[in-house]
Amino acid sequence: MNVKDVLDERVIDLNMKAADKKEAITNLAGKLKNAGYIADVESYVKDIYLRESQGQTGIGHYVAIPHGKSDSVTQVGIAIGKMENEIEWETLDGKGVKLIFLFAVGNDNENAKTHLKLLAEVARNLGNDEAVEQLLSAKTVEDIKAVF
Repeated sequence: MNVKDVLDERVIDLNMKAADKKEAITNLAGKLKNAGYIADVESYVKDIYLRESQGQTGIGHYVAIPHGKSDSVTQVGIAIGKMENEIEWETLDGKGVKLIFLFAVGNDNENAKTHLKLLAEVARNLGNDEAVEQLLSAKTVEDIKAVF
């Protein structure tokens, strides 16, 4: 399984509106719930914040990759939110965030392996400044898929 396999336009919002980190995560979690990736928004978001408390997920260049294992996850997926304006987030470079990759990963070992593989693939692409620029200027889901 690679990132292209899990990109689902039902959980990608390229015109997301969010005033802050909590609203952004909750919006994307709602999309995951509506598309059948998670069973419960509240418990999923709680698990994401548990992971957030262990270290920042803002990797710089306006990008964050919040993730965490949750029993609420019914199917591995990645919700993506892109915003015009940056929101405050704890990041490596001190800038805000405009692009969020929210991972939905279950607690079992198979999910953990898939999660690490997907996270590594996303991180590898996000280490490329040109790829980040393409993602930040993406207008369609196909634009996002082209980067991966």
